[in-house]
Amino acid sequence: MSIDLSTAAAFMATHARVLDRRRFTLLTGLLDGIPGDTAPVLSALDAYRNEDGGYGWGLEPDLRSPESQPGTALHALTVFEDVAPVTDRRAAGLCDWLLSVSLPDGGLPMALPTTITAGTAPWWAGADPAVSSLQITAVTAAAAHRVAAHDPAVAAHPWLERATAYCLAAIGAIERAPHAYELAFAVRFLDAAHAAYPARVGELLDHLRPYIPADGVMRVEGGKEDERLRPLDFSPFPDGPSRSLFAKEVTDADLDRLAAGQEEDGGWTVDYAHFSAASPLEWRGHVTVHALTVLHRNGRL
Repeated sequence: MSIDLSTAAAFMATHARVLDRRRFTLLTGLLDGIPGDTAPVLSALDAYRNEDGGYGWGLEPDLRSPESQPGTALHALTVFEDVAPVTDRRAAGLCDWLLSVSLPDGGLPMALPTTITAGTAPWWAGADPAVSSLQITAVTAAAAHRVAAHDPAVAAHPWLERATAYCLAAIGAIERAPHAYELAFAVRFLDAAHAAYPARVGELLDHLRPYIPADGVMRVEGGKEDERLRPLDFSPFPDGPSRSLFAKEVTDADLDRLAAGQEEDGGWTVDYAHFSAASPLEWRGHVTVHALTVLHRNGRL
């Protein structure tokens, strides 16, 4: 199934944030700019950066408050992964900030207090800042491990070591089926940490295996009635041990589904609830870049 990149470019130019337009150009060479030039991507990310080294200002589309947040750090780390092999000192600076807001057990809270709750999803606005969240710690640490593969300052940072220890322990302590996102993000974390902890990751992946349906389809409790996670939400990239969770035909079928998800306007869409008028289009630009990245990494683009 072919992807129409020219229509995707038109969608991004019409609807996407500057940051995601720059990321799209870096990935595809389309839209304005020099293909492979990382400077415009990093410059666009800087618009969301705070003086404390963290990121806010709606970089996470359903968290509109300006303060630095753990959930927003994930998006910034994804950009630092995009620009590999280029490194940026702000990545280690973000790890400094993450260390400063980590809880004593090494975990991150789901969210910190916000000054603006308008347009913000309830799971962010109502989070307890004194309780560690495996969901947000795992997905953030996973992104950091992928950055660490090319950035020695992130690889050696004490925050990543502490967050990794927390995630390994918390995953090992799971005794009943977790929330779908917590489970998916734990699996993504294990993929990202596999190179550093191969034996432990293998054990923990086997520990999680009974909770993951063979078809990879899992309902999101508390989400929209038809909201589901699918195999590529657990295992988006082909180079991790999580691919052993699914038969090849299951993964191939989900890649077909993802490729077929390009809308007539050229972009991809999301099926979860939104809490501001801006959020749906901001998410669509983000997930369009993500879809193309996943398809590219899996040899479909």
